[in-house]
Amino acid sequence: MWIAYAFGSALFAGITSILAKIGIRNVDSNLATALRTWVVLFFSWLMVFIVGSQDTVTDISGKSLLFLVLSGLTTGASWICYFRALQLGNVNKVVPVDKSSNVLTMILAFIFLSEKITWIMVAGMVIIAIGTYMMIQKSKSETAEHKSWLIYACLSAVFAAMTSILGKIGIENVESNLGTAIRTIVVLIMAWLIVFMQKKQRKMKHIDRKSWLYIALSGLATGLSWLCFYKALQDGPASVVVPIDKLSVLVTVLFALVFLKEKLSLKSTIGLLLLTVGTLALLLKF
Repeated sequence: MWIAYAFGSALFAGITSILAKIGIRNVDSNLATALRTWVVLFFSWLMVFIVGSQDTVTDISGKSLLFLVLSGLTTGASWICYFRALQLGNVNKVVPVDKSSNVLTMILAFIFLSEKITWIMVAGMVIIAIGTYMMIQKSKSETAEHKSWLIYACLSAVFAAMTSILGKIGIENVESNLGTAIRTIVVLIMAWLIVFMQKKQRKMKHIDRKSWLYIALSGLATGLSWLCFYKALQDGPASVVVPIDKLSVLVTVLFALVFLKEKLSLKSTIGLLLLTVGTLALLLKF
């Protein structure tokens, strides 16, 4: 059943990228992150009360709470970097770099979670790395500022990988919906601290209705993705759940082609194919 949740996470994560890209076109990326986190927070706690796990809050150990908080901090850092990258670069470039975090996640899972590694998995990681590289094409028209999307995308991938490992440890003895809700509180506090430090809260009154709508929808999609992801992570191995989740790149690219009119070159298409093949190869051990 955890495989179904992992694929559900991929679907909603793919939709999130497109909705967020549209929503932050005319909005500061940090402010947009802070605003959409309110939606994720509401949805995550709603699920907690639906499943009735709110009564188990006092049963959470100090260790689990610590790792949930740490995973929340890395999630916040990943979001901030990711949505800044989306604002500066094309979705079809940013998403593959961000999703390459599965390679780093698997390496960390082997080291810290003692999850097994096979030659097929190694081959899959190499293919993913090659595919990601092929999808990153430099444009002569890009300014030095807009080329910085790659730095933000790479940082997003690093923090996302750390999140998966910390989250896996944090929810070992915690109901997945409750774990997600607790992490979201940390992300919300972190995001709004940054907004107020930068004094970006004043820009809220300038956000148009369309942006509000897409920011809210992206938050909803994120909430659904999280709930599916951490349920899958709780029941299945991180080295398999994370790669399935990263297949969201296929959903994102498809929607970017249709709704954002972003073009995909032959080289990028081959890179996307390699990304898919490499990801699927990681599942062969099952």
